[in-house]
Amino acid sequence: MSLRRIRALPCWQGEIRAERLKGGLSNESWKVTDAAGVHVVRFGKDFPFHHVSRAAEVMAAAAAHRAGFAPAVEYTRRGVMVSEFLPARTWGEADMRANPGRIGRLLRDFHTKMPAEVSGPGAIFWVFHVIRDYARTLAARGSRFAADLPWLTAVAAEMEAAQVPLPIVFGHHDLLPGNFLESPGGQLWLIDFEYAAFGTAMFDLAGAASNAGMSAEEARAMLFAYLGHPPDEATVRAFDAMQCASLAREAMWAMVSEIFLAAPGADYDAHARDYLGRLGAALDRYHTRYGKTSS
Repeated sequence: MSLRRIRALPCWQGEIRAERLKGGLSNESWKVTDAAGVHVVRFGKDFPFHHVSRAAEVMAAAAAHRAGFAPAVEYTRRGVMVSEFLPARTWGEADMRANPGRIGRLLRDFHTKMPAEVSGPGAIFWVFHVIRDYARTLAARGSRFAADLPWLTAVAAEMEAAQVPLPIVFGHHDLLPGNFLESPGGQLWLIDFEYAAFGTAMFDLAGAASNAGMSAEEARAMLFAYLGHPPDEATVRAFDAMQCASLAREAMWAMVSEIFLAAPGADYDAHARDYLGRLGAALDRYHTRYGKTSS
């Protein structure tokens, strides 16, 4: 079915060769070669349960290309996006931990340049709203993780209270290692803009750190590179709190995905439990440093 859909697209020049790309947890992607070069075909529907609009994703991906951070968008139609294939290496967690300064500088540039390139209605991403909405969805659907929901929403409330005022930027909001690419010449790229929207910088920074398992020293180096100066104590606390929120959101993303999605090879249960474990460890560190909020 997918190959027939790919062959039917009107954007190809001559015969094509197509191979399935691995690694996606919610979308289907293919590498396609034609007479004009190499491309990536990405299939995806709107996911209202994840607040994902494909029209907004296409807009953000095209804006990111104009700003110099992403491959070119070459063709779109409902549910399909064709992009330039970059001859680049996909990062892993070790790459992120080894390059906190590069990540901080990349995110500072991304947040600075993207608002001038985006268009249309201004979508917003606020992780604490996402967590509350996920909790409502999971409760209504009778998720087997229902017993965890009061704890997860209480964690979110505690971490939201620790946030500090920051400027509004346009963020990526899904900084898993697999969404970083590095060209042979050393240029870093970002892909997968499903959750890109306006918000503060804190979620991108904390998400990059928590998804990579950065040490405190590595995370501080990333913050320093982003800010251009050492962060103050309130900012560090907000960052540590946002790491907990990022881990909670990722765990709940998997819980919701288990109900609605069935990507080949995706183990949503394992993903949820992995991130619940990471969250537990991050909370222990947070409470050791800052104490527990009295109920």
